[in-house]
Amino acid sequence: MIRWIALFFLIAAPVRAEVDITPVSSPSGLDAWLVEERSIPFVALELVFAGGATLDSDEEAGAVNLMTALLSEGAGDMDAQAFAARSEELAARLRFDAGRDTVTVSARFLTEDAEDVIDHLRLALTEPRFDAADIERVRGQIVARLRRDALDPNTIASRAFARAAFDDHPYGRESDGTPETVAALDREAIAAAHQGAIARDRVFIGAAGDISGDELGQLLDRLFEGIPETGADQAGPAEFLAEPGIDVIPFDGPQSVVSFGHAGIARDDPDFMTAFVVNQVFGAGRFGTRLMRSLREERGLTYGIGAFLASSALGEAYQGRLSTDNANVEIVIELLREEFERIARDGITQDELERAQQYLTGAYPLRFDGNSSIASSMASMQFQGFDIDYVNIRNDLVNAVTLEDANAMAARLYDPDALHFAVVGQPVGLN
Repeated sequence: MIRWIALFFLIAAPVRAEVDITPVSSPSGLDAWLVEERSIPFVALELVFAGGATLDSDEEAGAVNLMTALLSEGAGDMDAQAFAARSEELAARLRFDAGRDTVTVSARFLTEDAEDVIDHLRLALTEPRFDAADIERVRGQIVARLRRDALDPNTIASRAFARAAFDDHPYGRESDGTPETVAALDREAIAAAHQGAIARDRVFIGAAGDISGDELGQLLDRLFEGIPETGADQAGPAEFLAEPGIDVIPFDGPQSVVSFGHAGIARDDPDFMTAFVVNQVFGAGRFGTRLMRSLREERGLTYGIGAFLASSALGEAYQGRLSTDNANVEIVIELLREEFERIARDGITQDELERAQQYLTGAYPLRFDGNSSIASSMASMQFQGFDIDYVNIRNDLVNAVTLEDANAMAARLYDPDALHFAVVGQPVGLN
């Protein structure tokens, strides 16, 4: 019973306004960030391995995703059912996820079971079975999803924009592969993806809960015993290449999906926070933003619209998306260009800036509502290159943005003449 009581209290824990992060180095040299919280006998551990799907070759696209999905399907002398049963016995929640830039490993467990859970997780990371039957079962699930996605206009639009933006860079292709590439993956390719993606030289670690720095260091060395020192070479930078204009991809249906954008701003740019605040005014997907107000609230042309700073590890874009009736696409594109021109020319108002700052600073502490979210955020912050004190000064950085800063960034970032549109549908008046 104590296992589930602990989980309940973790979920019910109050929101924290500040996070006290301690840097930890294990005896073997693994670095981690720790938030020690002794009130509940529970630990959350997050590992972020840089690389992800960008490590795949074009011919074996989807290998890292398939490999990651198989990490919970048996390890060592345990088949998939035995591995799941052991996880359940330990009340451990293990999760393995692959993304475009990362492979993420999440572990949630009770303090009393820490060593047993770490041993269990180490087996998954160092001795995955990749049994033929499991490969075929999981492959079938992925291929089925990819085939469904190929018929989804939102996915088609996102992929068309990515191809135009990044061409033959890994960012320009589907991170989970295609039905054809995934179907062709053999066990050798999956094992190679495992060796390339899971390595000490690319891991970022966050932990939170009932554990000391010394205890965490010992557990990490136990976990990483047998994990290779280095992995596959990572991909190079991605240059934004999409030309201004409109690319129409025919698709039957009453509506069109419009994916739009242009070059963005790098995450390590000293003015990135200013761009982030300005976008909260312009296109962050909430009611009250300029794009939502112009296209939905005032004209009813779409149910929703959002735009965001797609600033990733290897490249960046400024990108947005909406759906609208085929008859409205031409006017929507014109309105988008007008809104980009207006903010670049006139900037934002003091009232808009203050409302964006109030929203951002008020919402930020809600990200740290328990050990799991704290551990995840700390690993992610390290991967993105943040300093260890960022979490506690971030709201100060938001509030430090002045109207002059914001309007200089608006003029720099938004460029109506550079906009590229990927339109999926049967838009009236567009070829």
